[in-house]
Amino acid sequence: MAVNRSSNVNTDSMYATIVQLNDRWTEETLPRQLNDAGSKYDGGVIDPACGIPLPNHNATPSVMAVWAASLVNPDSRYYRDAGLLESLDRASAYMLKQQHADGTISPGWTNYHSPPDTGFIVAGMAQFYRLLAAEAEAWEPLQPTAAKVRLFLERTVPAMLTGGCHTPNHRWVMTAALASLHELFPNAALLDRSEAWLAEGMDITEDGEWTERSNGIYNAVSDIMLYHTARLLKRPELLEPVRSNLRMMLYLVHPSGEIVTDYSGRQDFGKIHHLSNYFLIYRLMASHDNDPQFASMADYAARTLEQPGGVYNNEAVAYRLFPELRQDEIERAPLPEQYEFILNATYPAEQLLAQAQQAGHQFRIQHSRMHTEFGAPVVRYRDGETSITMMSETSSFFSLRHGKARLLGVQLSSSFSPGIVPMQRLIRTEQGTSSYRLYAEVDKGYNGTIPAELLPESSRSEMSPWYLLPHQHRPMTHSQTHRVQVDVQGVDHLTWQVRVSSDSPEDVFTQIAFIFGEEGQFVVEAGDKESVLQQAAPHAQFWKQGCVRYQVGEDRIELEAGAHEHTLTGVRDIQHPSGASSLLVNLITPFEHTFTLRLS
Repeated sequence: MAVNRSSNVNTDSMYATIVQLNDRWTEETLPRQLNDAGSKYDGGVIDPACGIPLPNHNATPSVMAVWAASLVNPDSRYYRDAGLLESLDRASAYMLKQQHADGTISPGWTNYHSPPDTGFIVAGMAQFYRLLAAEAEAWEPLQPTAAKVRLFLERTVPAMLTGGCHTPNHRWVMTAALASLHELFPNAALLDRSEAWLAEGMDITEDGEWTERSNGIYNAVSDIMLYHTARLLKRPELLEPVRSNLRMMLYLVHPSGEIVTDYSGRQDFGKIHHLSNYFLIYRLMASHDNDPQFASMADYAARTLEQPGGVYNNEAVAYRLFPELRQDEIERAPLPEQYEFILNATYPAEQLLAQAQQAGHQFRIQHSRMHTEFGAPVVRYRDGETSITMMSETSSFFSLRHGKARLLGVQLSSSFSPGIVPMQRLIRTEQGTSSYRLYAEVDKGYNGTIPAELLPESSRSEMSPWYLLPHQHRPMTHSQTHRVQVDVQGVDHLTWQVRVSSDSPEDVFTQIAFIFGEEGQFVVEAGDKESVLQQAAPHAQFWKQGCVRYQVGEDRIELEAGAHEHTLTGVRDIQHPSGASSLLVNLITPFEHTFTLRLS
């Protein structure tokens, strides 16, 4: 049975909540503005993480969006506030000082003179500029500030026309920025550049997964940026991948509201993220499509709005810019809480990776990565308060949430490679719907001699540098294959078995790490404790035998069948994560070992 989590949130209360939040953020951020006329940072808003103002989309421009939304909204207690206007004007001057001669900004963390990071700002600043320009027609004191914002945007045009990017989602940031600039400064070249990015095609699977598999951050970026691109360029077909991803995300949320980030290809990997970044795009698409589930997800996401998002994703700006958001008569549909399916089950990963061999890039791209794990299968299982993820092509192959109890991941490491062994394939077996197999094959050999006719001239000199030799021509010798298989079986809705096996080669040191949230505690029978658990590292214990219970309040996960066939605390350079508590099970090939997990 699915439960409606929207709690009948209505538009008037939603709008009022957003206005109140924005006023609160205005109040909290005003004291952080630097007031030092002799400093190049004067007028910027201090970033708490580094102690100085930064011009990136999550820093001063994000705060400017908050202030602008308060300043122009008659329902805000800061409406046309002279002090707030002065602060916004000084922040606008700061942004002009931070803007390089080429029109870009440097965000502060990396990416100096960055077109895509400038694009994030353009996509958001263009939105609140429209609010400022409209208000300035009736309130003359606002005109100089609006002019500064417009000047900043105009100066970005050359960089947006010529600038490149790093990551897949940056392309849609650039199209949104280009379309936004074209609305303000009509120029056919802006449209041509946007079309050039769009001509590369949409990097999304049939099931709605973007290249970076970043449920916590970059899904929402691609979605909102393509929404604005579609709106401004009048390209409604660009909303289809947005819909696809938003539908996928219905099933990528744990019972607590935490997003599944266990297999992300970006910096949200394994971190706690909630739905706040998705609120605006769910709300906009719910209004556009009259979609009951999108409306319910927007309501659900609204509960997690705690801090202002990026400048491009400000809710208070959007509610002023798109007044139709307040006219909400959309029915709410229950959100799914019971399901089991394989995401990307039909995605032809192997065929497409084979085609990549002919692309000519040799799987190398400057200042970025290929994301060859894109489209790898992921199993999502949900039964009320129990949420399970199984995944391939990532460091962990299994994770579980049961109420407040969090098994963050299960990793397998071996001395063969050495290091963590990602599962390469994931399939459903014929034993039942909750029965899956994951496996990996890793080859490793030795490099033979380079044929004499292929040796360079340097090899016949007194000194022959290793890096000048054509290593690609070395034949492989004594190649070995290491095979690992994991079978996961749901015995019933409270019992799961994980069987791990490997038969070759012999005597491979293997370690299985069960990584739990640090908020819980491990419990064993008092008389057996020393024989069951032994401290191995600051955040890890050997699970030598028997049963262990992990407990957070009333929620428990009981694990059966530890093992301790060797005494290595880690395989080569494996580091056990801080902020977590790990149980280490040590095995030596050949082995076939079954773990049983029982839920309270």
